[in-house]
Amino acid sequence: MTFAWDPDHRKYLDDHLWAVLATGRADGSPQQSMVGYVVDDEGRLIISAKSYTAKWKNALRQPKVSVTVPDGRAHLVIYGKAETIDEDPLRAELTAHIFAAMSGTEAADPTTLVDTLNEQQRTVLRITPTKTMYLG
Repeated sequence: MTFAWDPDHRKYLDDHLWAVLATGRADGSPQQSMVGYVVDDEGRLIISAKSYTAKWKNALRQPKVSVTVPDGRAHLVIYGKAETIDEDPLRAELTAHIFAAMSGTEAADPTTLVDTLNEQQRTVLRITPTKTMYLG
């Protein structure tokens, strides 16, 4: 299902590359990670993560997350549900998209990434927003 973005919020999101992802630890305390992201055609945030990291393990256990996209004191807060993706071909396709956006180059053939992704234990978090809030 496509998220209905406020046009100003979506523009803000598209104008940035870095965010702080907040997940919940098993004991209920927060865990934050600085992450790069891209937005897919359905308005979901796509984030690369390694399978041994806290953000990945936390999202597997508790998919409710928040993402903050800062710009000085202004920031966009996104609440949503994380989907964990660790199987190909979707993992490789989404990762190729992330790497291309972050590097400003064309996306690599996803099939050429699979061995590297396996070696690095790289996975994808796909976050479907449920609410956004701009504070500026």
